[in-house]
Amino acid sequence: MEQILPILGVSVVVFVSTNIDDILLLSAFFADPGFTPAQVMAGQFLGNAALVIASVACALLAVRVPDGWIGLLGLAPLALGLRGLWALRRGSRAREAGVADEADAADSAREHHGSASRFKVIAVASVTLANGGDNLGVYIPLFSSSPAHIPLHAAVFAAMTGAWCALGHRLVNHPILGTRIRRYGRSALPFVLIGFGLWILSDALVLVRAG
Repeated sequence: MEQILPILGVSVVVFVSTNIDDILLLSAFFADPGFTPAQVMAGQFLGNAALVIASVACALLAVRVPDGWIGLLGLAPLALGLRGLWALRRGSRAREAGVADEADAADSAREHHGSASRFKVIAVASVTLANGGDNLGVYIPLFSSSPAHIPLHAAVFAAMTGAWCALGHRLVNHPILGTRIRRYGRSALPFVLIGFGLWILSDALVLVRAG
């Protein structure tokens, strides 16, 4: 037990330090009525699981990810943000023209519910994965230094992912903050994603300089 507690402490500190910005992303996703809480949580768990698996593989194979290439993951949130921005603009035009047919929209929503739900889960996961460059940079050396503790680290990361989702959901439903977050959530999410995408892509500038 005396040996496990320090490992647990390291896991918690590592997760918090590398995922603090995910609170903003989670709050934006939870505030967007186009995403259900289940879709956001599933996407967050899927994205973090992919980061852990990739880090374990790199650690065990002694692989180092070259500088700059992780930054290219920023293309995912950038593309999703631009797509969301276009959808907002198209929806605004439809409302102004008065061509929105609620019955047809409901039928279309039921028809494409399954595929749309999967896409939204993957969308959240891809943003989580793209925002995980710093996670890989910390997880890989952590796992390489103590391979025997990888299962314990992974378990703590899974528990902390659940706590992070609960915190993000709580912020959106806060009596004071929640109303404002929900009011602007749908329109703000594309801009948040575009901002994150550009910020992550800035790490790929090293590839341009190297060329």
